[in-house]
Amino acid sequence: MLSSPRSAFFGILSLLKASLILGILAATFCWGQTPVVTWHYDNSRSGANTTEVLLTPSNVNVNSFGKLFTQPVDEIIVGHPLYLPGVTIPGAGVYNVVYVATMNDTVYAFDANSGSTPALWTTSLLSYSPAGATPVPIDVKGCKPTVGWTQTGVISTPVIDPVANIIYLMAETYENERVVHRLHALDVTTGMEEVGWPVTVTATYNYNGQDYTFVDTHEMNRPGLLLSNGYVYAGFGSPGCNGGDQGWVMAFNTATAQLDAFDLEPGSRFGSVWQKGAGLSADSDGYIYADTGEGGMVSGVDLAITVFKLNPATGSQMSLADWFTPWNWQYLSENDVDINNAVVILPTQDGPVPNEAITLGKEGTIYVLNRDNMGQFCSTCVGSDPQIVQELQRVATMGYTPVVWNGSVYITGSAQIQIYWLNNGLLTLGTSLTIGDTTHPVVTANGTTNGILWLINGTHLLALDAVTLAQLYSSGKALNGRDTLSPIAHFGSPIVADGEVFIGTQNSLVVYGLFPELSVVAGSQQSGTIETTLPVALQVQAVNPYTGTPFPGVTVTFSDGEDGGTFGSSTGVTDSNGMVSTTYTLPKTAGTWRLTATASGYAIADFTETALPGPETGVERISGNEQTATVGTTLPDPLVAKVHDVAGNGLSGISVTFTDNGAGGTFSANPVTTDSRGRATVSYTAGNTPGTVLIDADAGNDSVSFHETIVANSVAENLPSSVSGPVMTK
Repeated sequence: MLSSPRSAFFGILSLLKASLILGILAATFCWGQTPVVTWHYDNSRSGANTTEVLLTPSNVNVNSFGKLFTQPVDEIIVGHPLYLPGVTIPGAGVYNVVYVATMNDTVYAFDANSGSTPALWTTSLLSYSPAGATPVPIDVKGCKPTVGWTQTGVISTPVIDPVANIIYLMAETYENERVVHRLHALDVTTGMEEVGWPVTVTATYNYNGQDYTFVDTHEMNRPGLLLSNGYVYAGFGSPGCNGGDQGWVMAFNTATAQLDAFDLEPGSRFGSVWQKGAGLSADSDGYIYADTGEGGMVSGVDLAITVFKLNPATGSQMSLADWFTPWNWQYLSENDVDINNAVVILPTQDGPVPNEAITLGKEGTIYVLNRDNMGQFCSTCVGSDPQIVQELQRVATMGYTPVVWNGSVYITGSAQIQIYWLNNGLLTLGTSLTIGDTTHPVVTANGTTNGILWLINGTHLLALDAVTLAQLYSSGKALNGRDTLSPIAHFGSPIVADGEVFIGTQNSLVVYGLFPELSVVAGSQQSGTIETTLPVALQVQAVNPYTGTPFPGVTVTFSDGEDGGTFGSSTGVTDSNGMVSTTYTLPKTAGTWRLTATASGYAIADFTETALPGPETGVERISGNEQTATVGTTLPDPLVAKVHDVAGNGLSGISVTFTDNGAGGTFSANPVTTDSRGRATVSYTAGNTPGTVLIDADAGNDSVSFHETIVANSVAENLPSSVSGPVMTK
């Protein structure tokens, strides 16, 4: 038996998938779907998914959204998950599939919509190595205090060719006491290796007639893989604590498996391509972009602390197209504040520089570059780099890869999130929020609306309104640890698609999304007289928010929060169509009331109903009775009468006429219309005759009287100052 309503939800969905034919199943996903085939959605590394229609600022909250399920894996997931909708798994059916790879060199394909389904397939990349191969022990690679890993296997985010149905992964193995890197190509439907693969990485680079060799032991493929124009590109650098070999970029021809290489520091060391795991970038012309960590710098040769642009691979040794090195590269290198993020390709700009890129250094400086003339190195510059488009210094220390959406650039770092506005290719600071440590963020939106900024803050998944930065959701605010996120790898990142958030952790894949919901079908936004039954019954449906599939047999409880109304039945069980209904009798107090329908594990359904006052049943004095005033003067306090119904609710808009029965006084207004509380308020000025005055307040069917004392001037002079008569209140 399933352990929870959410488990039941996904269990039912799995059974439906297994039993329905492909045509019916495909019809359930009619809202359109978004594959995630590369690091942060696209080769420009924008970090923006603009086709998200299910998750909105209105439903991403702790009541409607949270952790759906967890799938255990055998080691740390470092790169972020990838996702393909509508994948046909031979012999099993059609699934939305999420792919992850671990540091144990294991690849998993999971049903993205079910926590009760085992892995659709699992592949050990070690099986394509000689017998006895293992992931690389950290003692062999070194740098354990820096990375916190015990072994290295698949580190980078893989890349998927959705046309060829192939997922490419870079694996490290330890074979016969040597480190080996291999690029694998697996069928996304079976996990089987493609013919002619894997390719073992063995590279040399010739510079000035001398060959420089790639040394596996000193290298780590940290950046996400890039697929561009028929080549898979991979960046390499030292294992994470320096002292290793040069930075490299490799290009693998997907048709021939031929490997081309570029050495960023031939004959030197450092210059690693790390990018905090962010993928190499490519523009629409196929040029490749990345940046490097610390090291020496000889203009155009040793490309440390540099943003570089490579010509597209052509089957021969790759070549440098352009580059930029900051004026203070030596300081950045010596203080470990190198450039270390993805190079984000900006959309075409309206200003004088249409083709731009942006990146962020660990020092916190934002660099906006002209992709057609990157600026190279200004040897005489001090304090800034005037040869580039824009340089904003020290704004986001240890920042992460910028995200670009809807004319805005999101920068995370210095325990802050900052939104910059793009105008004619230049950045202007807008909104900012202090938030604490974060990771690479992403944005989801439906075009230019419903933007949500997603990021991991310490041990919590956060969702912020992408325009205002108001917090929509935090996994830490769910009661009883419901949405707990396991520890993630260094520089881990969430990825969001088709209404779900996928996060790789140190021991699992965690999936967040919308809970099964109780959807209001009928009966909300009604009004009626107090203590009467609403004309339309309250009706809800228990449904799957992703497919619209109804859930029968769900116990639903209706409540008005003890506001005094009554239900025909406060509980009910959904029928075969997932429907349940009840009647509601309004309370005796007029007002607008919130009613709820709840079920364990389901998002709450809300009704809003209005109780209107009943017909007039009386008039009462509120204040102003038994006062004393001198002839010709106004009573100290106004006269207040309330017109009410049988339950004491005030009736607004009722005309009340006041009369002093011939005493000769005057009223400030007459008649007076009751206000929203049912009160008619008027001031009374006495006539010239002393005595007791009876003032009537007449509301048509009912009236009430006020008794006032009018005295002559001589009498009033001898009265104590406190004599003004008691005021009657209710």
